[in-house]
Amino acid sequence: MELLPTIWFIAIAALWIGYLLLEGFDLGVGMLLLFSTRSDKQRRLMLNSIGPIWDGNEVWLITAGAATFAAFPMWYASLFSALYIPLTIVLVSLIFRAVAIEYRGKGSTERWRMWWDRALGLGSLGSAFGIGAALALTTTGLPINENGDRVGGAFAWFTPYAVLGGLAVVGFSLVHASAFLGLKTDGEVRMRARTFLVRWSPVALLPIVGWVLAVQFQNGTPVTWGLVVLAVIAVVFAWMSARSGREGFAFIGIAAFLLAGASSIFAAVYPIVLPSTLDSAFDLTISNAASGEYTLMVMSVVTAFGLPLVFLYQGYTYWVFRKRLSEHHIPEAHIVTPAVASAVAPSSSPR
Repeated sequence: MELLPTIWFIAIAALWIGYLLLEGFDLGVGMLLLFSTRSDKQRRLMLNSIGPIWDGNEVWLITAGAATFAAFPMWYASLFSALYIPLTIVLVSLIFRAVAIEYRGKGSTERWRMWWDRALGLGSLGSAFGIGAALALTTTGLPINENGDRVGGAFAWFTPYAVLGGLAVVGFSLVHASAFLGLKTDGEVRMRARTFLVRWSPVALLPIVGWVLAVQFQNGTPVTWGLVVLAVIAVVFAWMSARSGREGFAFIGIAAFLLAGASSIFAAVYPIVLPSTLDSAFDLTISNAASGEYTLMVMSVVTAFGLPLVFLYQGYTYWVFRKRLSEHHIPEAHIVTPAVASAVAPSSSPR
């Protein structure tokens, strides 16, 4: 076993899991704005629940991409070049999402807010689907040749596994957001979130269950199947907790479900980082896709100092904004106008 490449494979897997765990409920809240409520105050409450943390959560996506680029440049080059279209969709969707969050409150009309709500919801949907498709193809394979180049047209990536992965992250994000809103809010939003979680989670989580099982039937080991069993126990625990109104346990159960399920996927495909659907001899592995030992060593030293600071900062942020929000915390919508001088200086007559 190659120690440093293995460590960085685990680190990148952890970064992707951390991104799905933290950004998942952000994306889900954005999608829930499309259909969960018609009240502007309730939509503002949902946005305020993620307001202090959504941009910090996106750091995990940037870090996962950067770590892949530095530790496994061949993996990064093959994956990103083969997935130009879905990753461009992700980028545009993230831009729409960020702009919508910032600009929604800048107008005073219902039409203005409605269009930005749609931009936020569709941006969240596009981001979740694109990320899910990319991760699914990372674990099930792309048509790459011996040089790591894609074989086929621009849509060679669009396979049933890509659709399955996209739907998996969309469905998980909706369920995770419902658990988060049940934990973070109070009143009608909390009740709607609990109802959605209990009623729709068995359906919404089917794609991610299908993704996990597809990988396990191809590459599973006793250890990874054990993780699958833990994931099943966790999701049943989450559903029962939500049904009994214990939102904290429901959120923990959904998080544990993702942690165990995603870990089983990455552990099953190890040491392959990007399978080739053309020939297994063309697979990219931790050996032939990794950077040199010196690069990995320097990265490890820097990460050992920097990563704890990130954990402390994000942990502190979540602690500060830990309390529940309800509609009475949300002021009535109002227009802020610039102050106007009450007196006008007298003009001087020309001499």
